[in-house]
Formats: sequence, C-alpha cells, structure tokens
Amino acid sequence: MTLALISLLTPLAMALLLLLSRSRSGWWVMGSSLVSLIAALGALHGVIQDGAQWMHLGGWDAPLAIRFRLMPVSALLLVFTALIHLLVSVYAERSRHSQTQRTDYWPLSSLLHASLAALWLSHDLFNWYITLELLGLVAVAMVTISGAKAYVPALRYLLLSLVASLFYLLGVVLLYGHYGVLDLALLADAAKADPTTRLALALMTLGLMLKAAFWPLHLWLPPAHASAPTAVSALLSALVVKGPLFILWLLWSELAPAELGQEAGPVIAVAGVLALIFGGWSALRAPYLKTLVAYSTVAQLGYAMMALGLLLHWQRPELHVALWLFVLAHGLAKVSMFLAAGEMQATLGSKSVGVLKGATQTMPIAMFAFAVAGGSLIGLPPSGGFLAKWVLLRPLLLEPAHWPWAAGVLIGTLMSAGYVFRVVVLSFDRAHPTRPDHRPDLFAQWLALLPALLVWGMALISDPLILWLTGGAP
Repeated sequence: MTLALISLLTPLAMALLLLLSRSRSGWWVMGSSLVSLIAALGALHGVIQDGAQWMHLGGWDAPLAIRFRLMPVSALLLVFTALIHLLVSVYAERSRHSQTQRTDYWPLSSLLHASLAALWLSHDLFNWYITLELLGLVAVAMVTISGAKAYVPALRYLLLSLVASLFYLLGVVLLYGHYGVLDLALLADAAKADPTTRLALALMTLGLMLKAAFWPLHLWLPPAHASAPTAVSALLSALVVKGPLFILWLLWSELAPAELGQEAGPVIAVAGVLALIFGGWSALRAPYLKTLVAYSTVAQLGYAMMALGLLLHWQRPELHVALWLFVLAHGLAKVSMFLAAGEMQATLGSKSVGVLKGATQTMPIAMFAFAVAGGSLIGLPPSGGFLAKWVLLRPLLLEPAHWPWAAGVLIGTLMSAGYVFRVVVLSFDRAHPTRPDHRPDLFAQWLALLPALLVWGMALISDPLILWLTGGAP
C-alpha cells in the first residue's frame, strides 16, 4: 500500500509545486509520472504476491475510518493511469503543434492524475464524490485551455457534471440515512433489496452514467473532447470517463444485493448495444476528425456497458475480464487516435475529415497510427480489442439464447469498421492529396504510434492477464 500511496502523492505534490512555482517546463511532470509508474508497478507486484491491501487513514477503525483498498483492478488502473499520463506528457512537451504550452496545463494534468489515483484507491461513497468532483472540475478547466472556442462546450460539460454530482450525492445521502455508514464493505454487508436501496442505486447510476457519457447521456462529450487541445482530448477519452465506470462496477458488483444486479444488468447491457449502434452511426456522419474520434468513444463505451450488464445478470468471471480488457484496450487506442488526429489536423490545416485525402502520402506515420489503433477498436486479431471481444463472445456463443447479445457485438464491430475505414479509404485517395500547411512533426507522429503498438502487444501477455483478472473478480 505504501507504493500505491507514492503513486498517488507524487502527482499531487507535483501539481502543488507547479501551482506555486508557475514553472513552464513539462519535464518535471514527465519525471513525476515516471516515478508514479514505477511505484504503481511495485504496488501491482505486491498485490500479485500478497493479495488485496487496506489502509485506514487517520488511525481510526471502521466505520469512522476513511479506508483505501488496493486490489487487483485498482493496482492495474494505477499503472495504466501513470503510463497514459507519461505518454501524453511527452507529447504535450515535445509536439510543435501542442496547445498545452501554457503554464496551467501542467499542474492541471498532474492534479487529474492524482484525482484518478485517489479514485482507484478509495473505498468510501463520499470519498468517491470528492474525487469525482475534483476530476470533473479539472477536466473542465483543461478543456478551456483551447481558448474562447471551447468555453461553450466546457460550460455545458460543467453544468451537466454538476447535475450528475447532485444525483450521485442524493443517492449517497439516502444510503447513509438508511444504513448509517458510507464504507463500501460495511454497506455491502448491510444492504437489502428494499425501495430505499433501489432508489439510491438508481440515482447514483444515473449520475455516474452522465459523468461517464454513457449513451443516451453522452451529449456533452463530443463537443468537449473535440474542442479541447489534443493532449487533453487523449486524457479525457482514455482516463476520465473510466472513473465513473469503476465506481459503477463496484456499486453493482459489491454493494448492491445480487437480485438487484440481476434486474439492472439487462437494462445496462441493452443501453450498451444501443450505444454501439447510435454512437457508431454518429461517428460515421461526423464532419470533423476529432468529432469522429469523440463519437467513437461513446460507441466503444457500449462494449464496457454491455460487459458490465451481462456480468451483473450472469455473474460469470470471464465477463469481468472482458470489461477491464475493453477499458485497457480502448484507453491505449484512443490516446493513439487522438494524438494522430491532432497532428494531422494541425499539419493539414483543417478539422474536416475530407482534408485527409492522400494522408498516407503526406503523413504516413500518423495515418498508420490511426489505422492501427482503429484496428483494435474494430477487433482485428491479435489486438487488445480482439482479445476483449473474444473473451466477451465466448460465453455468448455457447448457448443459442445468448446469440442476440453476440449479434449486438457484431453490429458494433461493423459500425466501428465503417467509421475507421471511412478515414483510411480517404487517406489512400492520392489523386488530389491535401498539401500540408506546416512541416510534419515526425517525433509526435511516432509518439502517436506507440500506444497503438502497445494495444496490439496486449496479445503477448493475454494468458497471464486473463488469469490474473479472473482471480481479481469480486
């Protein structure tokens, strides 16, 4: 647990240091992210060796204590967060087209990292409220770095985030008034399938779905992600929307009585299938490149919703594995796609998808990164996206009664192929290629390719990863 706290406190200390010093250098943030990554890897090794670990902050015992819990999934997410933050920080510092050279980006990104680390470790409903609020406020502030054009999307994001927080907090108040505790483990022992618990879980679920931009509560996400600087868009899509998903998973898999989970599971799974369809359709019709990538986030989150819903309904450990494989694969692919899209958009001088004509000739590395990451979203083997879909599909194909869910996965795959190949096909149109407005930044393009290669490299560790996630299922 000590290493996990180091992974949390390092970016927090860096945020405070940068706020006080007003330093313009991102090298300090990269260094802190590297330290946090090493500490998170040590914490992950400790969980593998010794199992879940607990810490009571302030020396109090439950129920007065604020407890941190390091478990397999939270340890993995600490590593994932530090890795993504490190990659994006390198891009933000080195890319000539980065809009994040202002001093406020660096403390905000470190504070975002610390907020997520605290969320992964928390085991208390009110602690989650604090981390969610901090995460939302920092994300909104980071969207506004683009300037006046981002103020309206950022304001919409802020207002809807506050509404979501009210729903979540009202559910917390109902549970606290009913059971007298906020600790998740104590609530799990006491919770009953009564009307108050049902109402509280419904309110909290609604708030968390709005914060995570789950369909149909996603309308704030595409404008906010498309308007933000490229580095910020990558962080929002890869990391921020996963925080509410993590809380939602724990609420329904640990706190909620099993019968309530079995009732809610099909509803969440159906919402996931609809997200795959309508999010994919919106991406197919999007006129701008970053808007297309943002809508694909809405669509791809449908796989996570579907896996979560079916997990609650059937309680099969492989569905737990599929859920977190989707989270990892989606995060890496989205970092690559947003960085590549941002570089192509800045170099070619337009936000439009149509400007990508001949991009395989003018910007081959960035276009290759986009295509490789898109292949994981489609589920081409042996990518991480394929791995997650295969784990999800195996139990669905065993019984004919489950085939409609498998059909939903197939439809989502076809929609993903549609909007990815829409870009790829256009990039091979070399008859009238768009001439770059600026000299391409080769380093930034190679950096965009790295996460795409990592997501395809997930196949190399598929066996230990699946076995370990299976053992970490609640």
